[in-house]
Amino acid sequence: MNGEKVSQDKVDQILTAAHLAPTSSGLQPFKIIVVTNPELKEKIKAVAYGQSQITDCSHLLIFAAWDNYTEERIKAVFNHTNNERGLPESATADYVNKLIGIYTSRTEEENFNHAAKQSYIGFGVALTEAAFLKVDATPMEGFDPAELDELLGLRERGLRSTTLLPLGYRDAGGDWLVNLKKVRTPLQDFVIEFK
Repeated sequence: MNGEKVSQDKVDQILTAAHLAPTSSGLQPFKIIVVTNPELKEKIKAVAYGQSQITDCSHLLIFAAWDNYTEERIKAVFNHTNNERGLPESATADYVNKLIGIYTSRTEEENFNHAAKQSYIGFGVALTEAAFLKVDATPMEGFDPAELDELLGLRERGLRSTTLLPLGYRDAGGDWLVNLKKVRTPLQDFVIEFK
């Protein structure tokens, strides 16, 4: 990335798109952390195997999923939803109790894995919105999640990092891939149809 700043309105559009992404039961079990502080990006680069996108980007988005589904978290989401819709708590009580029964019977790790998958839905929507806005974005799993969680104090917030999304503009002169043909598995080998 060339270090050019992404305008705040474009960053806001990307964040809004991820915020509006669908999630299981509408629980939105993840947060997005936005990092622009150069010193903090340098520390994150150290736990991301020295990858320069971390420090070269304009804005670093960190997707962090809930570490567990709890009765309190589930109720808080539905209380907010009901308040916004002007509905009584009783409108969703049966559904909420069903969800609490499902999630609280699972292990914390099972619940985190589910929440992490939900964070990837928002992550994919953010990538798509960035492309639509002509903002370059690099999906990254190449980092040590436990070290990043410790660095940012995420576990104290009930979160665990899942993926990174540096936003910026490509350095066309330094990007050896920019003029190469995009190659993927042929579509007929990628898609399986049952008719």
